[in-house]
Amino acid sequence: MQVLVIGGTRFIGAHAVRRLHDAGAQVTVFHRGASHNPVLPRDVEHVLDPSAEYPITAFPAPLLRDWDVVVHMVAMGAADARAAVAAFAGRAGRLVLVSSCDVYRAYGRLTGTEPGPPDPVPLTEDAPLRSVLYPYRGMEADLGAFAHDYDKILAEEAVRGARGLDWTVLRLPKVYGPEDNGDLATVYGFAAVPRWRWTHGHVDNVAAAIALAARHPQARDAVFNVGEAHTPTMGERLARLPPGQGGTREPPPFDFGQDLVLDTAGIRKALGHADVVDEAAAMMRLAALRRSS
Repeated sequence: MQVLVIGGTRFIGAHAVRRLHDAGAQVTVFHRGASHNPVLPRDVEHVLDPSAEYPITAFPAPLLRDWDVVVHMVAMGAADARAAVAAFAGRAGRLVLVSSCDVYRAYGRLTGTEPGPPDPVPLTEDAPLRSVLYPYRGMEADLGAFAHDYDKILAEEAVRGARGLDWTVLRLPKVYGPEDNGDLATVYGFAAVPRWRWTHGHVDNVAAAIALAARHPQARDAVFNVGEAHTPTMGERLARLPPGQGGTREPPPFDFGQDLVLDTAGIRKALGHADVVDEAAAMMRLAALRRSS
């Protein structure tokens, strides 16, 4: 299997490349060469080009060839998703888009951009999406210039509406692991709202889901939530972890009556996805490392 991974050198992408490689795929990674992750196998092919900067709207000639699957880790919105469709329609068997749970209306209800009562959870893949676009505009100084036009809803629409190109959409939870969110700030930072629930996923489990969906024929033209099978409350998480340091932080001014819980049964039933690491144990290991460092 010939697989192109767009933006596969950091955190989730590097782990997904490793999983694909270990499953026997011939993997090519397209990036700028600005970062390297030791997780990456030594024998993957690298195509380096300055155009691999967000948003990626052009692809160099060496990539314009036939692929079994293209995995797009970093499509931020409409422009770069459309560019990928234009480049690989008729060349790739399938385009796998890594999306986010922030597409759901529940995310807007949580942050206050979508009026109305809390949406019921867990959120299935058919749950309502946001009506207010560009959820991170105004945060460019903190997140980067890409935040101005970021919206995974628009990226999904571009991919799902493509002609001559099969697709898969994977909506990710909050991902954590030693390389990113290793301090579990997205758990300790919400100690003040112990009843609130937010689906997380260890990077190894999320990468395994991406690699499986890229290889599995039943993932064709389908949307899947990715994340832990059961989402505990923040209080339940913290009861298993060592105490936080520095006191209880003030959480963002969200409506915490809205949980952000994903139903991940779809990918488990349709594709046979199973966690490769235990989520609760993984969090406890990270928390122990955090205290010892």
